[in-house]
Amino acid sequence: MDKKTKNTLRYLFWAAVAVVLVYFCFRSIDWTQFMLALEHCKWEWVLLSIGLGILSLFIRGLRWRMLLLPMDDKTSIITCFNAYNICSAVNLFLPRVGEVVRLAYVVKNSSKDEDGKRILSADKALGSIVTERVWDMLFVGFITAIVLVLKWEDFGAFFTDNFSWGGKVMGLAIPGLLLTLALVVALCWCLRNRGGFWGRVWVFIQGIGEGLGSFRRMKRGWLFLLYTFLIWILYWFMSACIVWALKDMPVFGSLTLVDALFISLVGSISSIVPIPGGFGIYHGMVSGALQVLWGIPKDPCMAFAVLNHESQVLTQAVCGLVSYIHESFFRKK
Repeated sequence: MDKKTKNTLRYLFWAAVAVVLVYFCFRSIDWTQFMLALEHCKWEWVLLSIGLGILSLFIRGLRWRMLLLPMDDKTSIITCFNAYNICSAVNLFLPRVGEVVRLAYVVKNSSKDEDGKRILSADKALGSIVTERVWDMLFVGFITAIVLVLKWEDFGAFFTDNFSWGGKVMGLAIPGLLLTLALVVALCWCLRNRGGFWGRVWVFIQGIGEGLGSFRRMKRGWLFLLYTFLIWILYWFMSACIVWALKDMPVFGSLTLVDALFISLVGSISSIVPIPGGFGIYHGMVSGALQVLWGIPKDPCMAFAVLNHESQVLTQAVCGLVSYIHESFFRKK
């Protein structure tokens, strides 16, 4: 079985999982109560959430550009912004493929050296993406720890009941993956002078290392951290906007900003599963948290999850389409 067939089967598998999850999430919904929740919605808050989503994509583009500038100082803001938008839109249908598309766009638009070669290569850009992911994971862990310390009596039991298994799996898997990676790197280093396959692999690893090391060469590292902080603040207030949009319903009246932050964290954790667009898994986890922690009935919980998730799916799809048109036609001209 060739690689293309394997990838196709993998995408079909996760798409099927998404369909099954959506079915189980919505099969027992009372659509009268669901629509009643939507009727109480203040749509101006949903529009504000969409605006914050667009701003978060733009800041992500700015942050990524800071990692690319030490390798190519002519990397433009519009290139990174468009690449991020297209990446997000592709990931809605083909999880993780969007990162490959993002690499291709930024490499294609990078400047050239004296020999006419692109300064940025895929391995260097990949290193910068890995750096982004590491910082995002650190911030999610940091915010989660703060919320649990401050509100353990409210969220602690839910977290241990639903995510403790994930922590155990990660605790076992991460050391194993790091050890395997270290052994592979060591093997490639030992065989690097033989040329051929091992030489090419070592050059690729060096490129990733240069991308990872770009953080140390940034002129204003504090700005990178500020961008990261702002991104997660925006995610927080995107969830808060949906809470405020449903405030006219008594069941949502008691939710606070801290509660919205926890809901945002639950949604972020659901994105770890490579399901297209997070359909089903996001709705199940967020509505489940609302039911368990605050005793809100399932129908308005699902309405909340739909408003929060689908508003951002729409945002990413439209921004991705606009950026694709801009890259394909206007910038080409």
